[in-house]
Amino acid sequence: MAQAPNPSETSPTGTPPAGTGGRRPRADSQRNRERLLAAAKAAFAEVSTDVALEEVARRAGVGIGTLYRHFPNRDAVVEAVYRREVQQLADAAARLAAEAPPFEALQGWLNVFVDYIATKKLMAQALAPVVGAKPEVYAAAGPVITVAVTGLLERARTAGAIRGDITPDDLIRALIGFTYGSEGPGWKASALRLIDIFLQGLRAPATARD
Repeated sequence: MAQAPNPSETSPTGTPPAGTGGRRPRADSQRNRERLLAAAKAAFAEVSTDVALEEVARRAGVGIGTLYRHFPNRDAVVEAVYRREVQQLADAAARLAAEAPPFEALQGWLNVFVDYIATKKLMAQALAPVVGAKPEVYAAAGPVITVAVTGLLERARTAGAIRGDITPDDLIRALIGFTYGSEGPGWKASALRLIDIFLQGLRAPATARD
């Protein structure tokens, strides 16, 4: 029986790094994997999720054999692109908290969240069979979103940058409304504008007067 990956070798999304047996991959292998995932995301947006995997490999600058060494089939590519999007939500929360003032960190992460939803909507049809077989693929996003929102929101409240009566649940419900409340070509621009308006309303009174 195969041994389960060591928790210390898994990402926040619950997946072991690329490679065999959960071992840390070589640097060149990891670079190829990242290039393939970035190329796949771009190809999904510009062509469709039915884009030929040979085209994904071409865009990544690698051979089709390299793609298949990382991802045995299209569903594996789709799953990995989505998991990468979730991972980037976690990474962005940590990076923004370290680099930006509290209000700007929260605002920046919410913009990253809109990009995540845009990719999720784009991939919805291709993700359906993946999630049907592996419900944990979608489930992994919930804790990441909750931890990010809670941490960034608490930091902004502690700094006096936003009102103290806003809760993580309030913010998550607002995000769902902004990103899923409308469809069509202009939904993303509308969501970003609504988030900006919403955040300005959340500013603490003293901050708003400054």
